[in-house]
Amino acid sequence: MASASALESLVGHVIVFDLTSRFVILGTYRGTDGPYYIVENADVHDLRDATTTRDLYVIDAKRHGVNCNRQRVLVRCDGVVGISRLEDVIE
Repeated sequence: MASASALESLVGHVIVFDLTSRFVILGTYRGTDGPYYIVENADVHDLRDATTTRDLYVIDAKRHGVNCNRQRVLVRCDGVVGISRLEDVIE
């Protein structure tokens, strides 16, 4: 899990969560609750259901906006391999 100060600086930003599984989650980061990251207005995307790569999916979200399919989701911290602001994604 990232340091508390690093995570606090992300609150309110649209974040990309790269998971150990074939999922990628994008949404507004609100904080943590025990072993979970709290994400609102989230797009929980299963890459097994798509013909695109993780990188291309995230770039598309940066260009066109996040396709929200969850109002709120809790993401297990131990399943996350990367966290970045969507605005930091390089096209």
